[in-house]
Amino acid sequence: MSKSGRRVRIFSALEVANICGVVNQTAINWIRNGHLKAFTTPGGQYRIYAKDLAAFLDKRGMSASGEVLQVMMENANWNTFLVAANESSNDYLKAEIEKILKEYTIVQAHDWFEIGRKLTEEKPGFVLLDTELAGVDISKFIQTIQNDPFFGKPFIFLLTEDHKVDFFNGMQADMVLTKPLNTGMLEAAVKDRERQLAAASSA
Repeated sequence: MSKSGRRVRIFSALEVANICGVVNQTAINWIRNGHLKAFTTPGGQYRIYAKDLAAFLDKRGMSASGEVLQVMMENANWNTFLVAANESSNDYLKAEIEKILKEYTIVQAHDWFEIGRKLTEEKPGFVLLDTELAGVDISKFIQTIQNDPFFGKPFIFLLTEDHKVDFFNGMQADMVLTKPLNTGMLEAAVKDRERQLAAASSA
């Protein structure tokens, strides 16, 4: 899915009410009380961006409709893969991933500042994060990325030493891989996500 030609989906208060299974007035009350971010049209009607609706649903633990989920997925570039690791291992990891995901754009980041910038600018659908990168609480970082619809809910791989797997399994990453990188497991996970995306887009 590419950035070009992306349609910005906007919902009315009534559509939000239907998605959430409530009456129209309830959705309007959410907006007026500041729970749901919205803007008004020149005619005074409330309109809600899909990303704001997705954030609202996430915060309340409500299931998103198929359409909202699709909009959230479209917010990520699923043909882009971010390798976040120290300079000493980054080029090696990039080369290994390029061998199995030839149609993907592989972008690199060597520190947390660069990781944040690449996530914001590129919105990669897949992120491989080496847990040796120090300086940030990885658990909080993952929660932020996974819970903010702005990033499109990327698939996050953690790459760590074998004896640290149990520790990192307790976090919200989609998959924990051990060193050296098992490209077969990574490829299988990527292909599985591709199938999920294809099913969602055709639903």
